[in-house]
Amino acid sequence: MKPNSRAKLETLSPVWDEYELLDTGSGRKLERFGPITLIRPEPQAAWGPSLPPKMWDPAHGEFVQRHRTKRGEWKSSKGVPSRWEMRRKSLAFWVQPTPSGHLGVFPDQASHWDWITSQMKSALAPPKVLSLFGYTGLATLSAAAAGAHVTHVDASRQAIKWARENQSLSQLAERPIRWIVDDAQAFVAREIRRGQTYDALILDPPRFGRGPKGELWKVDESLPALLRQCRKLLSCNPLFVLLNTYTTVLTRNQTKNEALQLESFLKETLSDFALRFTSGELVFTDASGHQISNSVFTRATVTL
Repeated sequence: MKPNSRAKLETLSPVWDEYELLDTGSGRKLERFGPITLIRPEPQAAWGPSLPPKMWDPAHGEFVQRHRTKRGEWKSSKGVPSRWEMRRKSLAFWVQPTPSGHLGVFPDQASHWDWITSQMKSALAPPKVLSLFGYTGLATLSAAAAGAHVTHVDASRQAIKWARENQSLSQLAERPIRWIVDDAQAFVAREIRRGQTYDALILDPPRFGRGPKGELWKVDESLPALLRQCRKLLSCNPLFVLLNTYTTVLTRNQTKNEALQLESFLKETLSDFALRFTSGELVFTDASGHQISNSVFTRATVTL
């Protein structure tokens, strides 16, 4: 199935008091995570900063990437806390600088958390939700807080531990969540053999990764096959499917093509269901109007 280049895409940016994209430029971005301001690399920011250096210099820390590697180090004149708490609506979670430059939360994903919550309103009974590549669990916790029974799968034992800490911090310890450390493809194959089904799927795959036993994941090669397997796990009347991946291109036209390719994959996989598909990108805009694309997505929902 070829992507429809004339399709209209959504551009979403969540409202969030505790996160702010303050400025961008010269390959960097200045962000505020609660009380902490940080500087991180941003390849899309090919323009010059809008704010003067005196607005960037007081940042608590900066992540400096090593040459030709995704790893780097945090440099700080003020001292960046080892971790601190952030909140959004009913969720509370730990933010923690990591050697990859990530912080355990992707703020743009808050648009998905809101959407997941809204989808639960049409469920006649608590739905069973499968969250693959669940990371630190914020999409999982959004679904659980809205009444779902969630199975959360991630290949990183550390990420699962972090997610469970977020569950406790959000006072959701009593909600029905299964935490599984496993390779997504291997877990899905086992669930098919067990005859398990789910009413909703959340997939947030990385571009590249390895499972706990060294299983190789390359999104372009692995995603279509995983989607075909996931189709076998869907119940007869699925509530929704959410597929999100992170932007790798630097121009808006190419970003559109990435989103439409995701939609094409999902439409082909779910062609025998009466579902409505919407696609787009998650963005943040700094105070000067420069827009940074963070990820692309496709959502499939029941046709009412």
